[in-house]
Amino acid sequence: MSESAEPRHGGEIEPVRLPDADLESIEASVRKLLDQSAEQARMIDTLASVPPADPMAASMPFAGFPAMPSFTTPTPPPDPKPILELEGEEYEDEIAALTDWVDDHLMDVYGAEITTAAPWCEQWQEHLDVVAWLHALWMAYHQHKDAEAGPSGMFVWHRDFLTHCMAYVRAPGGPLSACQTDPDRAEHRLLRGPGPSARSAARESEAQTTGGTLAPDGAAL
Repeated sequence: MSESAEPRHGGEIEPVRLPDADLESIEASVRKLLDQSAEQARMIDTLASVPPADPMAASMPFAGFPAMPSFTTPTPPPDPKPILELEGEEYEDEIAALTDWVDDHLMDVYGAEITTAAPWCEQWQEHLDVVAWLHALWMAYHQHKDAEAGPSGMFVWHRDFLTHCMAYVRAPGGPLSACQTDPDRAEHRLLRGPGPSARSAARESEAQTTGGTLAPDGAAL
């Protein structure tokens, strides 16, 4: 504890005498402050001489702070392709995933009884037009169940996609009309589609007669 300073008779103030323990504590504090000041000066010199690799680091006053995370724009997923544009293993993987969804979700929930008015085919994967319709329905399902579609997303999917797709695929005169119409009797038959038009047939016949080939525009070479 320091002694109180009292003026002498001549008006001079007598110097304060502190105990040795207090003097050592004050000296230690002063040395600590000087060390911190020197360390900060070294840090400032280092930051001023070395340009930061990350622009965000320039705003940091001192080294030793955790680096700011760098934000990069995520790579957008590839645009979905119509399944009939896929080939080879890519097509097989897509048809396998589509089959799982059709069997485990679509037909399990929305597959009404098989009748002559609503035929079905256990080999629907062989009907390319049916594959294309169901794949488009599947892609629309994923789009409209996403949170960004809002609360009405699934209603829009039911109204605008499910209803029209099933009405075409299972129509009495649709692509499966020659297949299973009795739930206890599985059938599968591909309907004969329209052949080439008379114009295309005539050009092909002309090319064969002249022994030439067809140009990209259909003319005989």
